[in-house]
Amino acid sequence: MRAGRVRTPLRGWGGVSAMAVVCALVAFVALCLPRKAVTADGTGPAGTTATADIARSGAEEDCEAPEKQTLAPSRADGDTIAAIKNRTGEKRKLVVGVDQNSYRWGYRDPNSGESGELEGFDIDLAHRIAEEILGDRDAVQFKAIPTDQRIPAIQAGRVDMVVRTMTINCDRIRDVAFSAPYFKTGQQVLAPRSSPVEGYDDTLAGRKVCTAAGSTAYAKLEADKKEGRLPAGTDISTTVPNQLDCLVRLQLGEVDAVVTDGALAASQAAQDPTVQLKGDAFTAEYYGVAMKKGADDLVRRVNQILVDYRKDGDDGWQASYGKWLAATLGKDAKKSEPPAPEYLRTS
Repeated sequence: MRAGRVRTPLRGWGGVSAMAVVCALVAFVALCLPRKAVTADGTGPAGTTATADIARSGAEEDCEAPEKQTLAPSRADGDTIAAIKNRTGEKRKLVVGVDQNSYRWGYRDPNSGESGELEGFDIDLAHRIAEEILGDRDAVQFKAIPTDQRIPAIQAGRVDMVVRTMTINCDRIRDVAFSAPYFKTGQQVLAPRSSPVEGYDDTLAGRKVCTAAGSTAYAKLEADKKEGRLPAGTDISTTVPNQLDCLVRLQLGEVDAVVTDGALAASQAAQDPTVQLKGDAFTAEYYGVAMKKGADDLVRRVNQILVDYRKDGDDGWQASYGKWLAATLGKDAKKSEPPAPEYLRTS
């Protein structure tokens, strides 16, 4: 039965309630950026073609393995990167869309003092990209973006890229360009420990499930309900702008379960000891850095940065995982490591 009373609030580092208030205060600042497309050849100087169509070998029409539909790495600059480097003064920064409410991924630690600087696994990666492109890890302007505004922010030029636990999928590669994967995860169910919900199975029948609008989780539930793969009577009508808002709804007893990326759900379970992951992940998905279609030189550069980042044993992917995610996902990072990248896009 669905809880009808307010559940125990969060304890520890500040609580989700405080985070929800922060979420409500997020403001957006429009920044129009030039976006002239460039294509690099993977190793040599950047070219000048404006073609940014995904190769037709399966990307848009067949869409097999969307995580492979990206361009080969390159260290070459093109027009997109040149425009970023040509910014002057305080504007000479990489503009990155991030989350500020996902514990250990992109969040403001309330115990960090007045600065309340953003930190987490995604934030580390954004700093590394800024360092490689602009020579200064702090030459980055973070913009907090709700889940359902990630693609619009890229398309409108408000950000250069989004580094925000964003899953690469078939629908999204039609709207934005992705890097190679930098993290492996899968959809999972989060519910109260005392709940009879056991996972993504028949125990969801008659239950109310919360997802973030525009998320992979909602798309999966919607498709499964249409195809009859979701238990009858499961209510998926509750959607929120930010995924963290689902946890608040769960705490208030307004929904019975949350479906989201297992990596995010594990962090939320670490915040609130009264909830837990239920069942195993029921999809295999990959996070990627999202950029504007046509910004081919930037896509290639980010892919090169990811190659170097994973090889860096001192201050790279593994170190960031150990600092932020080992406590919630386990010390062994193998199940979270993305596969060896493949670059199937040719233009």
